[in-house]
Amino acid sequence: MQPDAIVGLDWSKQDGLLPAIVQDADTHCVLMLGYMNHDALQTTLATNRVTFFSRSRQRLWTKGETSGHVLDLVSVEADCDNDTLLVQARPNGPTCHLDRQSCFEQAPVHFLSRLDALIATRERERPEGSYTTKLFNDGVRRIAQKVGEEAVETALAAVAQDDAALLGESADLVYHLLVLVRARGLSLGDLSRVLAERHRQSDSLPL
Repeated sequence: MQPDAIVGLDWSKQDGLLPAIVQDADTHCVLMLGYMNHDALQTTLATNRVTFFSRSRQRLWTKGETSGHVLDLVSVEADCDNDTLLVQARPNGPTCHLDRQSCFEQAPVHFLSRLDALIATRERERPEGSYTTKLFNDGVRRIAQKVGEEAVETALAAVAQDDAALLGESADLVYHLLVLVRARGLSLGDLSRVLAERHRQSDSLPL
């Protein structure tokens, strides 16, 4: 959303406030619901930090201004009636004040996103006794070797074994690939963006 798009929004229905649904830009998990007035939306767009209007305190507040768990803005989109906002953001820590990822305890998120987050935690904390920690400690070359081994085993399972074996080997391959990508400082979100961009270009580069 460009700053000049603010003038097309319908601020009249809730006394100058718009509900703002915040969604993780990478996992698509719904993180929270807040309210924005004109100034909060302008501040969000200007600073790239998600900012709301606090109805209880009657002032602007930037999510994470106390905890440090800010929401880095990716995009803002209005709904078809121009009276509700969908905010895509990347959280820096738990969004909920109860130290949860989402204010909605059962908010759905794809398991691969959970796995990628766990791998990121293992890479950062390196707990003893963790296989993932061992892989990171062994370095990129060893992880790349494991990806190659798992890829061969997956291919062999596809032509010579049953579905259960193929799924099992495929799961091993995906796990080790996520570890390899993380070891290079990248993530599942980065992979998803590459695939999405290829899809957008599918007219000239058909999938």
